[in-house]
Amino acid sequence: MFQLFLDGGVLFMSLLSILLILVFFAFYMHSDKLKTFGNIAVTTGILGSLISLKSAFDVIQQMGDVSPTILAGGLKNTLICIMYGLLIYIISRLLSLFR
Repeated sequence: MFQLFLDGGVLFMSLLSILLILVFFAFYMHSDKLKTFGNIAVTTGILGSLISLKSAFDVIQQMGDVSPTILAGGLKNTLICIMYGLLIYIISRLLSLFR
């Protein structure tokens, strides 16, 4: 699990983890902010994925020919942020059903 955190990028995965904590905090204290934190998590995940895609394509451009295996591994890592953001969004939507 910690390896996924590192592969997704420490900065954006940390921001998403803080948003996950804020989602649970909003569930107990400020239920009107619950959906907002979920939406911010999705957009943060998308932004993290786009930035990591740009970084991956910059490296590919510098290296020239890259094997499909290396390319697939890089693209797999770029999707970790968006999956975590979507997971937080789903949690926020499910918790909003109970409020």
